[in-house]
Amino acid sequence: MSSSFKFSSLDQPLFGGLLKGDLVSYLEFVSSRFVPVLAGRQLSVWRILRGQDPFMQKNVPKYTPSYVRTVDVWAEASHRTIKYAICDDEQTLMWFANQRAVEYHVPLYLGDHFGEDHVQTHLVMDIDPPEGSGFDVVVETALLVRAALADGGLSGVVKTSGAKGVHIFVPLVAHSPDDVAAATRAVAVRAEKLDPSLATTAYIRAERGGKVFLDSTRAWGATVVAAYSPRLREGLPISFPVPWESLPDVVPADFTVRTRFDGDPWASLMPAPQTLPDDLIAEGHTIPVARVVAMHEGKRRKAAQREAEK
Repeated sequence: MSSSFKFSSLDQPLFGGLLKGDLVSYLEFVSSRFVPVLAGRQLSVWRILRGQDPFMQKNVPKYTPSYVRTVDVWAEASHRTIKYAICDDEQTLMWFANQRAVEYHVPLYLGDHFGEDHVQTHLVMDIDPPEGSGFDVVVETALLVRAALADGGLSGVVKTSGAKGVHIFVPLVAHSPDDVAAATRAVAVRAEKLDPSLATTAYIRAERGGKVFLDSTRAWGATVVAAYSPRLREGLPISFPVPWESLPDVVPADFTVRTRFDGDPWASLMPAPQTLPDDLIAEGHTIPVARVVAMHEGKRRKAAQREAEK
């Protein structure tokens, strides 16, 4: 353990049969590779205190030490100011580890605040399999996305989500969040067309028909679990980068907080930043935003139900 940080209660049970010390040991091991993934981004974490259910923490507690950099961000949805932590160094990460912070989620932009003048650093496709499916359908769907990206002259890196699916990241040069969101929708639709019997862009779960969901909503202020982050699942799996050629030979449970590895696969596998093709952006702007469509459909169904009950 780090000689510069005093940890407490390392032998306490944490989650999924592991101890707090297992979490701390892993985060210390991975810190030099994990901190660069988190740095400069507003951090949300899932913590689990002894004897309590897990909870998401965005607003840092009042006892947060002064060396933890924070930013005040106005949250329009809750009409309050949230003080986010920015994890720019190992000391901050170790403090979160000691606070029993297991999952680490970050937005896809850098900076203290988010608006039209910000740029999104990555295009992200979240591949979410249906209940009861194997990881093989996730792999097949990820390869559809890879093919759709390649058709547009783009390349990305894939990581396990640490749960059931995978995330595909494409690093970008300067693009507005609106254009990135549009391009993400277009990639999802193109991938779906490659094998509509396997993949779907249907946002409403009941309409997916047992297919793998291509979630194109990781844009604007959305967050995603960071590469190398543990997850609150049995055995504490981690979100881990995998070479494309190795993807068919792994499952998410292969990578846990007890995994030790060489190098920095997230950095070494990441392609150089790319420019989104104009035609991909234009196509995406013609595709309705999935959440908005789902919201209107939900309202329509509720209205129809009320009419039927009269």
